[in-house]
Amino acid sequence: MHDLKSLGWSEFFEREFESYLKLGHWAGRVALEERGAYRLYTEHGEVSARVRGKLRFDSQSAADFPAVGDWVAVSKRERDGIDQIHAVLPRRGRFSRKAAGANTEEQVVAANVDTVFIVQGLDRDFNLRRLERYLVAAFESNAAPVVILNKADLAEDVERRITEAESVAPGTPVHAVSSVSGQGLNEMDQYVLPGVTVAFLGSSGVGKSTLINRIIGEETQKTAEVRESDGRGRHTTTHRELILLKTGGLLIDTPGMRELQLWDAGGSLNEAFSDVESFAAACHFTDCQHQNEPGCAIREALADGSLDADRYESYVKLEKEIEYLDSRMDERLNLKRKSREKKIHRAYRTIKHRRI
Repeated sequence: MHDLKSLGWSEFFEREFESYLKLGHWAGRVALEERGAYRLYTEHGEVSARVRGKLRFDSQSAADFPAVGDWVAVSKRERDGIDQIHAVLPRRGRFSRKAAGANTEEQVVAANVDTVFIVQGLDRDFNLRRLERYLVAAFESNAAPVVILNKADLAEDVERRITEAESVAPGTPVHAVSSVSGQGLNEMDQYVLPGVTVAFLGSSGVGKSTLINRIIGEETQKTAEVRESDGRGRHTTTHRELILLKTGGLLIDTPGMRELQLWDAGGSLNEAFSDVESFAAACHFTDCQHQNEPGCAIREALADGSLDADRYESYVKLEKEIEYLDSRMDERLNLKRKSREKKIHRAYRTIKHRRI
């Protein structure tokens, strides 16, 4: 048995669930998805469920299906007693990325997350440009980002790495920790609170699962040593999972990401690069392109070193990537609209022909 509040239930979800409650449904939170079956935390304990046919039919893309962290409306099918997921409740936020491959599809990594631990290793994984990318996605998810620099026991220049991380994450907490020596692990406790959902994100081999095991106090998540040849991990976590702690906190473990392609993150680029935006706001022209215009505060900041050239180049690169993705999304929506219109016209012609 689980108390819904300990699972992250709030007034927001209660309001959204009212219509389903009247239908006799109950609420569940997605803990795991595997081969089309879902494991849910509910007031009745842990249950297995499948997506109802109507929800499957009405879904426009994979992002409409339940993701780990989602709240769903559930009932039992009368003929066989199998738990059925009728609907996914509106999300307070979601951490998404563009799915791998050529198609422009959204992949929801985790939903309804309160805090995102962006984990980087201080062995071979530390990368400021990758950290910036994760921060943009974290802000877009409506979760509060926290930078975790793991494997501090393997680094001789920990303080310098912290300073570098803080330089690209203004206003974001940065903690150096070690799951081996225990250094800094107690600093993570302030974020792991009852009813609060924390997602761990980062590349393979940064030690996300090991950190989770340290927080839980037992070896529940599979771990493995990184390869000595390149320092990369071995994908010991193969699926996303919501873990309920005895203390009432909730953790989401995710597989390591080789790359993070942004999804619909234009609104969060300014937030992640607030320092760049503050310089841009001081430009003489409001539509300054930061090329050769007079009074360009960006060019002046680059010239005197108050704005790091690599950071600005990263900002421009991400801006272009988001603009390109937006154009692909618009194109995809137009194709879907045309396809839907064709189906409607085809159905209309069929009905008209039958009447004749």
